[in-house]
Parts: sequence; structure tokens; C-alpha cells
Amino acid sequence: MITIKLICVGKLKEKFWVDAQNEYIKRLQKFCKFELIELNEKNQTSSVKETLDREGEDIISKMEGKTILFDVKGQAISSENLAELIEKTAFSSSVISFVIGSSFGVDEQVKNKADKKISFGPITLPHNLARIVAIEQIYRAFNIISNTSYHK
Repeated sequence: MITIKLICVGKLKEKFWVDAQNEYIKRLQKFCKFELIELNEKNQTSSVKETLDREGEDIISKMEGKTILFDVKGQAISSENLAELIEKTAFSSSVISFVIGSSFGVDEQVKNKADKKISFGPITLPHNLARIVAIEQIYRAFNIISNTSYHK
């Protein structure tokens, strides 16, 4: 069974976000081993670049297998394309790491180490919602791969 790691900077604080996240993680268990890794946001004591650099080191230390970065400048893909990407990647790697950076984004070192950069399109999402959308889209992708009725 493939392992999906979602590496996120920051923690969800509001109960409704946590509940939504937990529901999709529970649903994902029948398709994959799902690991949520929440990294602490670094205090911005100096520049944004230095903060991103410190967060980037933490992210890279958790990356494993093929890495897909959610990035506003990444390639916009459909749910079907994400399913295809997961399915193809599973043939060459038993672990896929998805990365969501902080509200500042991610450091260049993370971007350079990512195997693929994808985007939800040109819209701007609140950071918490982006995480829920990412988990739901991973769940949807597995339903597409499994040809279930969830995806219409």
C-alpha cells in the first residue's frame, strides 16, 4: 500500500478545520497509508527569506519518495490529472510526499528538491482551506483511480 505524506507548515487551530481534515484522513485509510506532518511555523525574527530558509530545512528533513509541492506558480491540474500523477508515481515510489508551505510560501531549496509543482489555479485560498482542499483532492484522486462514484 502506498504511503502519502502531507507535510504542512503550521497547525490547524479551529475545530471545524480539524474536523474536516480528520474526516478526509479517515476516508483515505482504505486507499493508502496517510501521514500528516505538521511543522512548527518559524517566528519571523528577521527577514522572510531567513524564515523560509529555516522552514525549508524542516520540510526537506521530512520529504521522502517523490515530492509534489503545492505552489501558486505550479502547474494547474485537474482532479483527473492529479489521479493520473498519483497512479503513475506509485509505480516508481512507495511514498509520495505532498508539501504545503507557510503563508509566505517555501524556500527555493524546497522548490528545487520537489519533483513536481502543482497549483489549485490562479485563485488565492486561505492557508487552512488550502490544506483541506489538498487532502480532499488526494482523496478524490484515489476515488478516480478506484473508479468509485464519489467523483462525478
